Amino acid sequence: MKRKFVDLNLQLPIHDLDKTRKMLEKAHELGYDLVAANLSPDTDDGTITYIKKLCASVGIDFATRVELIPKTRHELLGHLRRLRRKFEVVSVTCVSKVVARQAAKDRRVDLLFFPRLDSRKRFFDSQEAELASNALASLEIRIKPLLLSNGVQRTRLLSYLRKEAVVALNYGVPIVISSEASETWHMRKPRELAVLATLFDLDFPTGLDAVSKFPLSTVKRNREKLKSNFIAPGIRLVKRGKNCH
Repeated sequence: MKRKFVDLNLQLPIHDLDKTRKMLEKAHELGYDLVAANLSPDTDDGTITYIKKLCASVGIDFATRVELIPKTRHELLGHLRRLRRKFEVVSVTCVSKVVARQAAKDRRVDLLFFPRLDSRKRFFDSQEAELASNALASLEIRIKPLLLSNGVQRTRLLSYLRKEAVVALNYGVPIVISSEASETWHMRKPRELAVLATLFDLDFPTGLDAVSKFPLSTVKRNREKLKSNFIAPGIRLVKRGKNCH
């Protein structure tokens, strides 16, 4: 079966529709079947509908995504209660150990992202991985920082990524590779991203899964959950009414 390729992190400039269209056309040209874009929590339904129609016009599927950057555990829980059923993909940027622990174990979280400003701010370790392996979250690795860095900064970043990738693989946590592209020149073909993943010690088949199988399964799972007849995993409402037996 032909792989479907996915980029779960396009930074679409939705205020600039001409540039947005060019990025979507580029994504289709590069071979992507589905993209997700970070949207403001307050994005109105009309804007979302318009972007979906724009994607359809260039031959690509679109998923809504929100990125949460909570400072505390309680802030994260509040965001999840308010936003989980509005967006198809929920990402959490883990800026503290407490937030990382809560996000890793919460089944409403799809993607975990760990800023790599310095070694003291890396929180993805065996404890977070074990929690995530029992939930549904994937580790998100973004490629744009690799493209924009050089020298010692790039070497340090690759070292961090290798360590995080090893931890994720050891605990069976899926890895999702995304572009985080905000310009067309940041964008790469999905197979090129899979090749770049070998720089942090993922083999090529695992890199391919990180831009196809794992992000696609995340979107499919959440689209099922967001349907009106969803009750629980494996349970659907078949009929509603007074005469149901």
